[in-house]
Amino acid sequence: MKVVILAGGLGTRLSEETSTRPKPMVEVGGRPMLWHIMHLYAAHGLNEFVLALGYKAEMVRSYFLSYHAVARDLTVHLADGKTRTHGEPREDWTIDLIDTGLETQTGGRLRKLRDWIGKEPFCLTYGDGVSDVDIGKLIEFHKAHGKLATVTAVRPPARFGGLELAGDEVRYFAEKNQASEGWINGGFFVLQPQVLEYIAGDTTLWEKEPLERLAAEGQLRAFRHEGFWQPMDTLRDLRNLESLWAGGSPPWKTWK
Repeated sequence: MKVVILAGGLGTRLSEETSTRPKPMVEVGGRPMLWHIMHLYAAHGLNEFVLALGYKAEMVRSYFLSYHAVARDLTVHLADGKTRTHGEPREDWTIDLIDTGLETQTGGRLRKLRDWIGKEPFCLTYGDGVSDVDIGKLIEFHKAHGKLATVTAVRPPARFGGLELAGDEVRYFAEKNQASEGWINGGFFVLQPQVLEYIAGDTTLWEKEPLERLAAEGQLRAFRHEGFWQPMDTLRDLRNLESLWAGGSPPWKTWK
């Protein structure tokens, strides 16, 4: 099963980092967010990726073009410029890097990958969030219900303390429990290729008409994930992820 990653947006809410690089290339623990996400899927045996590029696509291309040399030990012969790598490759991945346009919306990017996706079910996610979601169980759930689309439902991170007020008196204060926040789109999908027919064109947002129509037609099911999920929307989010990684046991690191 192929994994499609939407990696072409501008990332305007993280402009301090994304003014010089695309959002999926912002680093956590010295590695791009994209690397973390791909490892999540590879840990479940999925190692064929299709990356929908846009903003600063050349930086993503350059990263993977040089990855073979950078990730392994090298011997360089300066006389003739020849290089020799040592050891086994750390990641046995196949990656299609497709420029889907600078202004194309999420649905439009997905639609432009039609020929790369093929006729089989595929996974879809965004290039700016991590989770410890069990991809294997997600895929099993999708296959079992037989509908066109599965979305992973997650609890949004609790960002603010909760207050109970009586006039200006604070009667109750507590940090919000993540489980009290309801369910939102966690961005880890499993889809049948027929969903591409629900996308009108380049300006279509995947999160609007296509998903709304799939839901209205009874073709969308939710895989509930109660575990860790964290987007990288703001500098605060980035610092939180960096802190978790530095702690040595980041919740999303399901690979060895």
